[in-house]
Amino acid sequence: MEEQGGTGIIEVKTHEELRALVGPPMQRSLEKERTRLHPVDRAWLAASPFCLVATANADGDCDVSPKGDPPGFAYVIDDRTLAIPERPGNRRADGFHNILANPHVGLIFFVPGRNDTLRINGRARLAREAPFFEAMVEKGHRPVLALVVDIDQIFYHCAKAFLRSKLWTPETWRPEELPSHAKIIKSVQKTDMTLEELEAYYGPSYLEKLYMNGLTPER
Repeated sequence: MEEQGGTGIIEVKTHEELRALVGPPMQRSLEKERTRLHPVDRAWLAASPFCLVATANADGDCDVSPKGDPPGFAYVIDDRTLAIPERPGNRRADGFHNILANPHVGLIFFVPGRNDTLRINGRARLAREAPFFEAMVEKGHRPVLALVVDIDQIFYHCAKAFLRSKLWTPETWRPEELPSHAKIIKSVQKTDMTLEELEAYYGPSYLEKLYMNGLTPER
């Protein structure tokens, strides 16, 4: 281990140091990895309305993007392949640019109220058209892109992080302690929109725009 000058931070520099600190992995955790979808995995994907997609570009710069739709939005092509539709957003496409340079992706699928999660790692491709696009139509929106993931690794992650955080316990939620999204945007981003305009944009009518293209404020 090595201390950074003047910071008091002692870094771990080797795999041996790391293993000495965290201990050996449990045998069960080593044996839980699979490469094909089990019927239980398919049921989980059918119940999941939300996932996180982690990517990195050729230089190792990372991105994590949330994806959400009604439960079952991840389309199972076969036991080794699934697809995730792209919906209208801010059009940065950071993760997609990363995939064009480096296809490796990591996904975590959540089911509200469940403390365990389904993790899938693999290699991704961007599809601009495929027969299954018709099955991905939601509220009249047909995706212009889909993320197709060839599965390398599947396993379930234990509930400890969710239990420690009490993420699904409403009594622990304090959303009112933070400013509104419009106030955050006005505080941290350069924009010519007034706070009133931002509050109106992100107000109740925002729900009506979820599947409409070209409505992200540009000012």
